[in-house]
Amino acid sequence: MVKISVLMPVYNTDEKFLRQAIESILEQTYQDFEFLIINDCSSDARVEKVVLSYKDKRIKYSVNSQNLGISGTRNKLISLAKGEYLAVMDHDDVSLPERLEKEAAFLDAHPEVGVVGCAVRYLGTPKVRKLPEDDGSVREALVFFSPFCHPATMIRKSVLQNCGVAYEAEFSPAEDYALWSRLMSVTKFANLPDVLFEYRDYCGNTTHSQKEKMQSAASRVQQSIRQAYPALWAKAKENADWVKRIKLFGFLPFLTIRKRCNFHEAKLFGILPLWSERIKYSAGGEK
Repeated sequence: MVKISVLMPVYNTDEKFLRQAIESILEQTYQDFEFLIINDCSSDARVEKVVLSYKDKRIKYSVNSQNLGISGTRNKLISLAKGEYLAVMDHDDVSLPERLEKEAAFLDAHPEVGVVGCAVRYLGTPKVRKLPEDDGSVREALVFFSPFCHPATMIRKSVLQNCGVAYEAEFSPAEDYALWSRLMSVTKFANLPDVLFEYRDYCGNTTHSQKEKMQSAASRVQQSIRQAYPALWAKAKENADWVKRIKLFGFLPFLTIRKRCNFHEAKLFGILPLWSERIKYSAGGEK
């Protein structure tokens, strides 16, 4: 038995990106894992050639007999996994060397947590995406968006098995957001403050290529969360939308600070923009 199963679906992946993704897992400081890779009927023969070029015995490679799509392939990976913990991985990103070690150590120390993620750096840039860390903050964020970088997460397999939760194709490409919403009633969540993952942000990833479909699916998930957890929705909305006015001479507001979901702004006399910024986590589902 292995401790961790790394789960990576591949489909027509750029050779350079795929090699970087595979090697980032093989070079982890934590070594007790199996690396499951499923080819979802790629039309590009180079994908299989790249995977088979690695002779590491931890790699277990298979090819779907028919295209299952991202949700179907992720569910198949889960069914094949032997590990206690499931490390999600995408075929074009990079896991930093200590990712598996630190995420597994956190789950070991916190048995009440079923999903842990981490802070993320955008590959090739100094830009870091910070995410809400404690369970309460993650839950409030779930009302508005998916507060995890999905391919940077580690999931306790027993949580999925015990409640029968899986990825749902009807919510693809926001199937991860739907998964978190299903798990809200059965486990706790966390994000590590450490940057343990590098996300490749480019025009070919799903965030950009299926933007409208993702937004539509995410809206349906948001609606279901708000209906199922009205108290959480009210609390999150109260904390996310506020305006503070600092008054001059007791009656004239000269500085207005507004926080609305994940955006902050300040204006002088309610007219002149002073500064604005987007909080270091953002909406999204699958890449």
